[in-house]
Amino acid sequence: MRYISTRGKAPVLNFEDVVLTGLARDGGLYVPETWPQVSKEEIRGLAGVSYADAAAFLLQPFLGSCISASDFNAMTRKAYAGFSHKAVVPISQLGSNEFLMELYHGPTLAFKDVALQLLGLLYDHLLGQRGKRITIIGATSGDTGSAAIEACRGREALDIFILHPAGRVSDVQRRQMTTVADANVHNIAVEGDFDDCQAMVKAMFNDHVFRDELAVSAVNSINWARVMAQITYYFTTAVSLGSPERSLAFSVPSGNFGDIYAGYAASRMGLPIDQLIVATNRNDILSRFFNSGEYRKSGVDPTISPSMDIQVSSNFERFLFDLYGRDGAAVNDLMEKLDRDGGFSVNMAQLNEGIFSAGRCDEEETLLMIRKTLKESLKLVDPHTAVGLKVAEKCRNKKSVPMVTLSTAHPAKFPDAVEKATGVRPALPAHLADLFERPEKLEQLPNDLETVKSFIKERARILGA
Repeated sequence: MRYISTRGKAPVLNFEDVVLTGLARDGGLYVPETWPQVSKEEIRGLAGVSYADAAAFLLQPFLGSCISASDFNAMTRKAYAGFSHKAVVPISQLGSNEFLMELYHGPTLAFKDVALQLLGLLYDHLLGQRGKRITIIGATSGDTGSAAIEACRGREALDIFILHPAGRVSDVQRRQMTTVADANVHNIAVEGDFDDCQAMVKAMFNDHVFRDELAVSAVNSINWARVMAQITYYFTTAVSLGSPERSLAFSVPSGNFGDIYAGYAASRMGLPIDQLIVATNRNDILSRFFNSGEYRKSGVDPTISPSMDIQVSSNFERFLFDLYGRDGAAVNDLMEKLDRDGGFSVNMAQLNEGIFSAGRCDEEETLLMIRKTLKESLKLVDPHTAVGLKVAEKCRNKKSVPMVTLSTAHPAKFPDAVEKATGVRPALPAHLADLFERPEKLEQLPNDLETVKSFIKERARILGA
């Protein structure tokens, strides 16, 4: 398996180099040169298979010869052994043909655990083979940071620096990051929004001297392995609901476009998907794009679903690459227009040929959906899941097709919003019960690239190795 950049100018890499590189050196994102195919017979064969074994089977083609099948199977089993539900990603039924995909049974109670528990083990394996160290730098709108830190804490071969927007993540999200005391973990609260944090991370990757000096790698979904690992749960959920004989629809709360892009990847691999619904809050650049063909930045408003408070969605570039026939030069032109003019437009005829739909959900609708879901289905959901449920109601094409909404976080991660909607304050699981008693460790820095880079250089152990 070979990987190519969405902007067409970076070297072609194998899986190992893609994982350790993160962002391509031309500023693009790596994608597989071809999509591995899964036959209907192979999809049927996943019935009754454990989640870890399904992941090993589905993802092995993306690895090429970099990791043996036996080693990778051991990794997937270890990655998912600590999840609180035996199914890892169980499904629950809300209505006659409506379901939730529960993605919050990992250690940090969010869907990012499904990918990052595996990515941490991949780093261990690949760095061990090379005898090298790396510096991981990432930005988070809430959940990626805690899941990445949990996966990377205490590992001698790496240091991890996570940037988050100061005051714009929930108290639980922040504390899940800042109460980790391991020496290799560093939290930076940036005086700006998530897009500022993400722009800094990309700028550091594009500073090749800085990048090479610190051997910088990524845990954000710009890293292909993050997206790859998320493909599995589309297949396992679909099989549980009758695939490949039945086609499914998925509604995905969307900010950085990685989770729904994994669904798109599953469809390219052969999974029958009738509809992929991009569900956004009032920061609705993705919804506006899929309904108008125009992708234009308009500022970020804080909401009760903060992990979606994003305007520049990194993984969207991967989708554009396929939309434009894998023309790297065309994608590069679009990204330059986004930086220069604040946006660009595409031909709606191109969009209408695909499986995507999109809609938005405002704050009051989100609260009402949390309340409605508890009343009608006896299920407590977080604000992001509520956005997915509401937009599914608005955009669903066919009632006869099972509708699966991705429940991306445990309601206890957003207790204030859930309590406001329902009067019920969700409790944290036992392993996090004392979260608000633990001391915090973080540094608040201005929205200034050079200040953040200096902070990282002073603390990255690779420079003293």
